[in-house]
Amino acid sequence: MHAHERVQNIASISKDEIPAEFIRSENEQPGITTVHGTTLECPTIDFNIQDDEKILNQIVEASRDWGMYQIVNHDIPNEAIKKLQEVGRTFFELPQEEKELYAKPPDSKSVEGYGTRLQKELEGKKGWVDHLFHRVWPPSAINYQFWPKNPPSYREASEEYVNHLHKVVDKLFKMLSLGLGIEGHELKKAAGGDDLVYLLKINYYPPCPRPDLALGVVAHTDMSALTILVPNDVQGLQACRDGHWYDVKYIPNALVIHIGDQMEIMSNGRYKSVLHRTTVNKEKARLSWPVFLEPPQEHVVGPLSQLVNDENPPKYKSKKFGEYCYCKLNKIPQ
Repeated sequence: MHAHERVQNIASISKDEIPAEFIRSENEQPGITTVHGTTLECPTIDFNIQDDEKILNQIVEASRDWGMYQIVNHDIPNEAIKKLQEVGRTFFELPQEEKELYAKPPDSKSVEGYGTRLQKELEGKKGWVDHLFHRVWPPSAINYQFWPKNPPSYREASEEYVNHLHKVVDKLFKMLSLGLGIEGHELKKAAGGDDLVYLLKINYYPPCPRPDLALGVVAHTDMSALTILVPNDVQGLQACRDGHWYDVKYIPNALVIHIGDQMEIMSNGRYKSVLHRTTVNKEKARLSWPVFLEPPQEHVVGPLSQLVNDENPPKYKSKKFGEYCYCKLNKIPQ
């Protein structure tokens, strides 16, 4: 991948138009397909109320009916979120050659590193986004060669955020398990237990002269079990509801939760992974920091045996997570 193909560079030389490979077909163009003037109020859940049953019911309902919700009062200090966002933004503002030091190696089987293209796009279309991926947990899965050395506080800010994230992760998995009528530890165990991988991605969507024609990330569901995301304040996240696309309301310092494919599979379809995409902005760069909670590559994921019986046969195949990802990225039927 050459530096001149980075979207950030293309954006810097695009005045009023964008290259043809970024123009979506009409059934995808946000200018045409977005329901304008309506912001989607997807469920907002207060994690701090002293009523576990209420939180549990809200999480179950949102995971079943929406596949997406926002958590407020989650005990991650605003300061920790701010630092994470500052160091990520600073990295993307570095000179191009410095970012290229972290580029994903061309022959790499892993997603880790700085890059632009991620999956096979039909018709050779491209998303208006650059990204940086690296694993942040467990320590045994971390490869520091993909963690920026500049800004110098990058590692500290990322580690601090992740340390706070553990509590949220455990509480979510526990509530989602109880919501299925199984013991609180079961879903996390089924997703990999202590080997559950936290994969951080920073998405950088440069300003785009034609935000009505381009998408940052095309419509997709996440391959993870769960995704926990913080965006910056530039609107961009959209969810699909009844076949229509809506902006998702931005709430400062909230955590956006996506139910991912593995959670849908483990729950045998009781929880639904959310179809979402990202739009871009004419004046401002949008950034987001999803952490994907994923099973290890060799870990086999399937519907939980406790949830399957003669009346409820398994709706999904059991397979290694790595195989699942390979099929999905290469558009091979599962």
